[in-house]
Amino acid sequence: MRTMRTPMARARGLGAAKDGTGHWWLQKLLSLALIPLVIWFAASVISLAGADHATVTAWLGNPLAAGLMILLVIATFYHGLFGVQAVVEDYVDHEVAKFALLIGLKGLHIVLGLTGVLAVLTILFQG
Repeated sequence: MRTMRTPMARARGLGAAKDGTGHWWLQKLLSLALIPLVIWFAASVISLAGADHATVTAWLGNPLAAGLMILLVIATFYHGLFGVQAVVEDYVDHEVAKFALLIGLKGLHIVLGLTGVLAVLTILFQG
């Protein structure tokens, strides 16, 4: 079937999913947010090297440290989800397999991210 549309007109639809630009921007913003969070986390781990469990628990019991850790966990899993989603969408051709992988990976990232957030909240509120 021939179309009378120009290549530019076909490209303006943002691709088959119609939201590729939004995902791209969010991925880039998450990358930028992760830079200071990872630097903070690495510096914290270095400063806590050799510390006992009580010291690390006390550190994570600080609301500022707990808040930054929750942001790090959420941003990391969200960024990871977008990364694996792009790989699956680009390289898995079978639609049923693609759909199943995307649902499974999204569920896995949600469960692991929530587990991380709940672990931090448990330390914050129970010590």
